[in-house]
Amino acid sequence: MNKTLLTILMLALLLLSIISPFAALASLMLVVLVSAFFSLLGNLFQAIIAGDTNPKGS
Repeated sequence: MNKTLLTILMLALLLLSIISPFAALASLMLVVLVSAFFSLLGNLFQAIIAGDTNPKGS
């Protein structure tokens, strides 16, 4: 669950950095935001379905 919360926090910080008026690389940050959003969705589905966000192998 901590991994999911950290991913949500990271997504919020990325969104703030894109919205900021001095974002120099806004288009690149949009690509990073989309990939972080899909990572968040994957972590949320893993937490909901499996209940465990840490893989067994690690």
